[in-house]
Amino acid sequence: MKNILLSTTGASPQVLTETLYSIYQSGRAFPEEVYVITTQSCYSSLVNGLFRDGHLQALKDEYALPDFSFNESHIWLIEDEHGKQIDDAKSVEDQTSMANFITRKVYEITEDSNTAIHASLAGGRKTMAFYFGYAMSMFGREQDTLSHVFVDDQYEFVRDFWYPTKQPKWVTGKHGQGEIDLSQAKVTLAEIPFVRMRTSIEPSLFSSLANQSFSQTVGMLNASNHQQLNITIDKSAKLISTLGVDIKFTAKEMAFYIWLFNKGEEGLLVDRYFDENIAHSISFLETYSGVATDPRIFNSFNTTPEDFNEDKYSDLTGMEREFLQPICSTINRKFREQLPSQVADKLEIRSISEKNEQRYSVGLSNSDCQIQWVEKTKLTKTL
Repeated sequence: MKNILLSTTGASPQVLTETLYSIYQSGRAFPEEVYVITTQSCYSSLVNGLFRDGHLQALKDEYALPDFSFNESHIWLIEDEHGKQIDDAKSVEDQTSMANFITRKVYEITEDSNTAIHASLAGGRKTMAFYFGYAMSMFGREQDTLSHVFVDDQYEFVRDFWYPTKQPKWVTGKHGQGEIDLSQAKVTLAEIPFVRMRTSIEPSLFSSLANQSFSQTVGMLNASNHQQLNITIDKSAKLISTLGVDIKFTAKEMAFYIWLFNKGEEGLLVDRYFDENIAHSISFLETYSGVATDPRIFNSFNTTPEDFNEDKYSDLTGMEREFLQPICSTINRKFREQLPSQVADKLEIRSISEKNEQRYSVGLSNSDCQIQWVEKTKLTKTL
């Protein structure tokens, strides 16, 4: 069985040499291959420190480490859904990409039953460690290991500390203060027990996880443990939540979804006179007023929040057909990207052609789901 070290790293690439050192010192099975997951912003410091500055080779030579395969092609830079490498992971979009990328890589690397993975989550942002650990819990096998490596406080974040040297070697200490002897450092490898869910997942379900996002995978696994689908619609937070997945909407999207949902199974019929009927504009803006008061939304209907609240509709324009398709597509895309397809089917906005007319409706309005409505922080209604 081939032993593989899979590690995440961030601004401190030293965690990789520390992990290799501590695995060797502990007597655990030493990796034959090493792979690293990181971001574009951390790539240079990782490559420069390990290869250009020679710290990895120095560790190999000083401790006569067993040979292992690791080069720049084994460094996996986190990409978004379009294959673009993310520079860092500070935005919500980057966090989503990171979760999806890590989940997919762990799934792929654990598919080979002839490998044993040592997963080190010591490096990178806290959320990176969480997603990595969670992915290992979902896909890890009996032979896989999860660990964290840490060093004495005085050696942490010291630029020139990469591993404890055999002979005394003095370098500038933490925050550029004083000097410390690298040979006196203590590196601890802590193995982390984790729940392995892989064997409890139906084989037919597991095979479909390969192309799922992190949130879709979470939703699919949670769905397998629930008989009834519970959905929370939070107007204040502008969230629709189900199966442990929160889907964030803009105020306009949330208001539109609620407005269309309230029309029930009959939905909204877009006929030849649709654009001229200001009743649709009025009812939508009434719903929107309960979610937000952005004047730009009112301006798009040729009114202002003040005029609308005073029932001044003389200049109000009808809801244009061009308003419907983009917002429906965006809402449905969010459901599709973050929920299993069979769940997204129940929540999405449906569009059915009826001769020269189009009927829009929310599938959720005609389902057996348990729906909870939340306004502000209090649960107000259950259907």
